[in-house]
Amino acid sequence: MIPKETILAEFWLKTSGTWINIATVIIGTLIGLALKQRLPPKIKDIIPQGIGLLTLWLGISMSGDLSKVEAGNLPGIILGLIAIVVGGALGEWWRIEERLNGIGDWLKYRFRHSGQFTEGFVAASILFCVGPVALVGSLNNGLWQDNTLLVIKAMMDGFASIPFASRYGISVGFSVLVILVYQGGISLLAGLFASNISEPGNHPVILLISGIGGLMILGIGLNLLEIAKIRVAAFLPALLIAPLLYWLIAILVG
Repeated sequence: MIPKETILAEFWLKTSGTWINIATVIIGTLIGLALKQRLPPKIKDIIPQGIGLLTLWLGISMSGDLSKVEAGNLPGIILGLIAIVVGGALGEWWRIEERLNGIGDWLKYRFRHSGQFTEGFVAASILFCVGPVALVGSLNNGLWQDNTLLVIKAMMDGFASIPFASRYGISVGFSVLVILVYQGGISLLAGLFASNISEPGNHPVILLISGIGGLMILGIGLNLLEIAKIRVAAFLPALLIAPLLYWLIAILVG
């Protein structure tokens, strides 16, 4: 029988980023309630710039995992290039970016006249959970026990919750329930997948997912710094295409 302490330790390692995210949103909400729109505009501007610089570094570091993979005689960088191009094309064809934005717009419209509490809860939940950072970060946390990306996201969410809470009130803090279910659920599912793989940290499929995710995070950093406007969500299919390509090549070569 596995000791209770071991189970709790593994649970923490796979979901730590989610709990940190929850804590920062609660802290940001409390600060927002205290400040009530007193935060200077220049501070609001410099915060995402600092986070953007760190996000660029993280994206470059993660994307380097592509160089550690080889499928047959095909380098992982070429495999990643094919996956990101094909995935981006499919994402645009399926209009993923527009559909995600559409979900947010529909929810905002649906609850617009239901009171500030509901409107604030919905708006904050969309901001904190709809997007590739939550998805890729949760996968990293579950697969690698690496919460770096979710910690960066937690900082962004914490700062973003300050002006949100000053406008909508305590309802912003209740969005942590959605963060818990969405991010925590993905991390646990990814952790179950990783537990069935020997040495998940060196597995080619996981390295590919991490490398592709790094390219997407790099795009987010460029967006935060307003260097470019990259439609990051359109590249989400690449996270599935890269492993499929690897397995297909393995079957053909084998």
